[in-house]
Amino acid sequence: MAVSRKLRLKAVWLLIVPFFWFAAPTPELLLIGGLLAAAGLAIRAAAAGFIHKDRELTTTGPYARTRNPLYLGSFVLGLGITVAGGRWIFAALFVAFFAWVYSRVIRQEARHLASSFGQAYEDYARNVPLFLPRLTPWRPQGARLESGRFSADRWRRNREYEALLGAAAGFAVLAIRMVTL
Repeated sequence: MAVSRKLRLKAVWLLIVPFFWFAAPTPELLLIGGLLAAAGLAIRAAAAGFIHKDRELTTTGPYARTRNPLYLGSFVLGLGITVAGGRWIFAALFVAFFAWVYSRVIRQEARHLASSFGQAYEDYARNVPLFLPRLTPWRPQGARLESGRFSADRWRRNREYEALLGAAAGFAVLAIRMVTL
């Protein structure tokens, strides 16, 4: 069963509304969560600046360490926001929701990439972990250096600023919630 982006975004609202309603942030949790969220945003930003969606198999930058750095960044970002909210049940629900939804999405995308890029993807998949990053970057034989550079223009085209704006809005709501408790 394919899990579309629209469905994922709609389903997450089942957690977002009660999360903000019951949130109990503290300055310490906002700091810890903010650091986690910043790390997640940095991972996502790096990935968005490298990826050539559906045009070529990206195996450089963060893609040399994990096949899914955008999802890894989303996970760290989401974990940061839920930690900042101060209700551990929501962190647990987030992890469960993420694992359930994204395990399907990642498998679906892997099948698509395998059919699109054939042996190149198979070599990549054999050497680079699906989600948790490897310590050293993988370097495919014959990799072109020009495709392996971060591009701020590509980051903008991939609309990665939306994750930054969403995180800022989430932390603003948590900060307001903290002062109104």
